[in-house]
Formats: sequence, C-alpha cells, structure tokens
Amino acid sequence: MSGRRNPFEDFDVSRVPSPCFVVDEVAVERNLKILNRVQEESGAKVLAALKAFSMWNLAPLVSKYLSGTCASGLHEARLGREEYGGEVHVFSAAYTETDLREILEIADHVVFNSFGQWQRFQPLLKAAKEVRPQLQFGLRINPQHSEGDVAIYDPCAPCSRLGIPRSQFEGQSLEGHAIEITGLHFHTLCEQGVEPLKRTLAAVDAQFGDVLHQMQWVNFGGGHHITRPDYYVDELIELVKTFSEKYNVQVFLEPGEAVAIHTGVLVSEVLDLTWNDMNLAILDTSATCHMPDTLEMPYRADILGAGLPEQYPHTYRLGGMTCLAGDVIGDYSFNQPLKVGERLVFDDMSHYTMVKTTTFNGINLPSIAIWNSETDELRLVKQFGYDDFKSRLS
Repeated sequence: MSGRRNPFEDFDVSRVPSPCFVVDEVAVERNLKILNRVQEESGAKVLAALKAFSMWNLAPLVSKYLSGTCASGLHEARLGREEYGGEVHVFSAAYTETDLREILEIADHVVFNSFGQWQRFQPLLKAAKEVRPQLQFGLRINPQHSEGDVAIYDPCAPCSRLGIPRSQFEGQSLEGHAIEITGLHFHTLCEQGVEPLKRTLAAVDAQFGDVLHQMQWVNFGGGHHITRPDYYVDELIELVKTFSEKYNVQVFLEPGEAVAIHTGVLVSEVLDLTWNDMNLAILDTSATCHMPDTLEMPYRADILGAGLPEQYPHTYRLGGMTCLAGDVIGDYSFNQPLKVGERLVFDDMSHYTMVKTTTFNGINLPSIAIWNSETDELRLVKQFGYDDFKSRLS
C-alpha cells in the first residue's frame, strides 16, 4: 500500500477461518470519498463496476457515495438494483432476448455492442420505453486505440469483439428508428492513470467527434486507477469538465478496482511442506480456484512479510491443493522457515478475486469477513460449504 502503512500488518489472522477474504471497510470508504470528490468537482457520475467488486454487504456504504452501478449482464444488474440502488447501467457483448427483457425492467442505461442487436431488438426497446420513459440506450464504440499492456485485457486489440469501430458506422443512422441512441460508451484502460485516458479521449474525439455532438451522455468505461496514491485526480477532473463542456454531455466513469484497491487480503494456511529440487509449500488457497488472475494476467500477488526469491534466507514455491500442475501462486522468500499451520496473508485481494472464485476439484471457497481497522470490529459475513459446491452442479 504505497504511501501509507498497511493496516493489515496489525490484523490478528487467527480471528478468521482459513482461507478467508478480509475487507477493511475503512479503506473502502477512503476510496469512495476520493471517487465522490471526482463526482462533485467534475460533474461526472461515478458507477461501481460490480464485475470487479460485488461485495453487497458493503452496498449501503458504496451507495452513500456513488451514483449507482454498472453491470455486465442480468445477474449483476439485478444485484445493483436490489442491493445498491442509484442508477443501473448494463453493457454486454451480446444479449439473449430472455435476459434483455428482464434487464429492460430494471436498468437505466442499456448499451449495445453492435448495430445489429440494437436494430433487432427495436420492438422490445420501444415497448420498454413506453413503460419506463427514463430508459436510455447507447452503443459501445471501439476507437482502435490500445493502451493495455496485456493482450487478454486489451479491449482495443486487433480484431477485438468489443465495441464498434468507426468504419462500421458507415451507412448506419442513429435516427429514424423507434428507439434512438442517446449515448456512447468506450473502454480502453486497465489499471491505468490519466495520461492513457488523455490519449484515448484524443482518439475518440478524432474519430467520433461528429457523432458525439449528437449525444446526451458518454461513458468513459473503467480501468481508471483513481484511488491509487500517485493518480492525478485534479487532472482527471479537468479532463472530464473540458470534455463534457465541449460536447454538452453527461460523463460517466465506471471504476471497479478503484473502489476496492488496497482494501483487503486473503488469509491462507500452510498445509504441507515438501521438496522437489526446491522447497515447496502447499496452501489451502489455490491460484486457479481463488486468485485466477495470478495465472491469467499473470501477476505476482504480494504476501505481507515475504520477499522475492532469495531476497530472504528461505525460498519456497507456493502452490494450491488442486490436481492442476500449474496451480502455482509463485516463489517467495521468508526470514524464517515456514511451518505447517502457519498463516500467510496475500495483500490487495478484494478486487477481481471474490468475483472469480471457483470450486474446481470441489475445493471450498474462502470465507468472507469485514474488518474495521479503526475500531477493530470484525464480522464474518459468509462461509461456504458442500451445498455451495453441489448447487452449481446437477
């Protein structure tokens, strides 16, 4: 946690079962206050991206500061409407008719990924708009401007299925339909700062400027690391104000990680110690089941008190309990030899962790707890078991 002491250094890990996600509500509120400042000073509306962090026990806290939620489909949209309140925005690469019918009953903004789906569902949209006149519809554009360093997370990579490139606007009209498009959505960032956004806005302006003048709102998507200590919040505020004034539009931001960055940990336990050309430790936490981004991105998760291989006297390769040979979290070094039963704490584990966990091999899901680093109050809000595994199967 750059720039400040990590409060989890003082957390007694014996107070929770293992494995367990522990989220500090004080840290979450600190992030929310920064995001709310962006709203108040820029005029943008900030939505919590549930795809990154959907811990609805904290929904009352989130809704106290933000304007609503954004969803990637029906179930997230329902969660946003039922638990968070505020506006509900939905984007999906494609909608089934069954899901869309229900989404149209609960969403405020529905964004389409193609002209084809928007045109195909015109009768449904018209009927929904008659019942709920506040409904707004948008298109996701692809400025074909890549800012991501990792291809799997780059929505503007060559041949991306996400968003409509400018060339596909030729021969299309945003008017003359029963339901018109009133907004555009784009997403180019992943864990990035202001400069990549500035370059993205220049690309969007150059390619879609004539279309933007016809819009009422523009969604800048997610990937903005607004609550990171080195993020230039003042510059973001000015960018939003300049853009919204130029095109006379309402700007939306939908950060996910920025809500939950540096707010939680994953507590795990050493189950066994073995050796095969190096020291090996088997944990009750699995890379593939509990922290899949360490394999997908990939990235290295930090452990409190641990270092890089050979940095400290005792180096271990940490792996999970599953049969997957590649269920390896990484190589870490420690000042003292590890012991069976010892607890390890993986840092910054709130975002894109709980939302991605699986029960592969029947491995149990981590419990979920909320901690208050100021009062030391701890609430164990969820534990999982066999029924959670069985209910996903048939």
